[in-house]
Amino acid sequence: MTPGFPGFAPRFPGVTLDRLQAWLPTIITAVVVVAAVILALAVLSRLLRRKAPRVHWYLIGFPLLRLRMRHSWRHLCLNASLTGTDRPTTGQLGPLLVKGQPIMPVLPLLRRIRPRSFGATAVILLHPGQVPEPFVNAAEAMAHAWGVHAVRVDARARGRVRLTILTADPLITKGAEPATWETGPPPGPAAVTSHPSHPSDAIEATTPAAAVPADLAAKVGQREDGQRWVIDLVTFPHWLITGATQSGKSTLINAAVARWAARPVALVGIDCKGGMELAPHAPRLSALATDRAEAADILAALVAETQRRMGLCRQHGARHIWQLPPEVRPVPVVVIVDELAELYLVASRAEKDEALRATTHLLRLAQLGAALGVHVIVAGQRVGSDFGPGVTALRAQLAGRICLRVNDEETVKMTLGDLYPDAVDAAQQIDPAVKGVAVTTADEAGWIRARSVYLSPEELAAVIAATAHLAPVLPGLTPPAA
Repeated sequence: MTPGFPGFAPRFPGVTLDRLQAWLPTIITAVVVVAAVILALAVLSRLLRRKAPRVHWYLIGFPLLRLRMRHSWRHLCLNASLTGTDRPTTGQLGPLLVKGQPIMPVLPLLRRIRPRSFGATAVILLHPGQVPEPFVNAAEAMAHAWGVHAVRVDARARGRVRLTILTADPLITKGAEPATWETGPPPGPAAVTSHPSHPSDAIEATTPAAAVPADLAAKVGQREDGQRWVIDLVTFPHWLITGATQSGKSTLINAAVARWAARPVALVGIDCKGGMELAPHAPRLSALATDRAEAADILAALVAETQRRMGLCRQHGARHIWQLPPEVRPVPVVVIVDELAELYLVASRAEKDEALRATTHLLRLAQLGAALGVHVIVAGQRVGSDFGPGVTALRAQLAGRICLRVNDEETVKMTLGDLYPDAVDAAQQIDPAVKGVAVTTADEAGWIRARSVYLSPEELAAVIAATAHLAPVLPGLTPPAA
């Protein structure tokens, strides 16, 4: 017993009540200091998150995420069946082969966790015999385990999978949408110059130059990984865009047209709903069809133009127009078809023949146009098998896909299901309250969510008015009346 405190027995030798009483002020001071430091860090973290979110992410957010990833990796792999084995799982017992679960599972290696402005990236090294599919299926489990918005799994590299970790949804967070619209050419030869200091009068016309491949890339918004969303007609010559009313489809088309309008590119509109959607673009269009009969004539003229370009390429020994000398290179043509259903759906025999003529020419353009500088952008509120067998053949030629919010599952599957089955669920979960969000082709072997920039009618009108004189005249086509 220690004198002065009956029943007290120190747990540690040499620690007495007198010593504890002597240390009490120091202990209290240390607790107060630690509490003050924790409080100060919490206040600093809150201020940094609000005033300097990027600094907060790199100093505090990413280290905590990395710690969570390392701490939960073993449990995540075991629960999601992501483990491998360094021993055979099949053995011989007498005349029988016995197969079972490995007693000592081996975890795949989580490496190269790197911070990014949108979150982080990491690489998982697979063991021999492992395939990427379980990791693709476990993306949602990873997001829940690490407390992040989403995890995207890229399985193109052999022997490894790459993780893109998104800490928040940049498509709906404040500031994700550009505040101003700047129109101008890409680096290199182009047709106009821009002055960002005056966004409403941003275009000053210059002499059009020969088109270059960079002219076909239109920046239309932002992807969820922080990169620019670009509709690039060099990477994907033809595109399919689907979206219900008020989903942002028209805004997306306007943004793309505004980019191409400032380039040495010919724009042709097919709008069989009386031209209501594409009429604002008319001054910059080389031709505009407002009904199916006009559409068939314009598409036929464009097919004839592709035949002429074939002969030009044969004459110069070129496989596509970009191998032609600049002085003879024909202008690229972008054909925008708004509301595909108006071309396919018929109510009489006469309409059937007319529709067959228009859709056959459209399919022919999609088959021949890629190397000849004729590109097709097909848009509609829905795409379905009821359009007829021709729509499936057309869809096969449209490698670029954009699916905004739609009202039926078949349209989602027709847009994305044949190329990206795992993107169908993501497209069906698009929030109707957030306009302009889409699931789109990211590159040659993947998809990603993106959101288009908003271009007001006044800004669009200013762009079209400033670039109207750049509309080239195409053989066999008459520019729309002013």
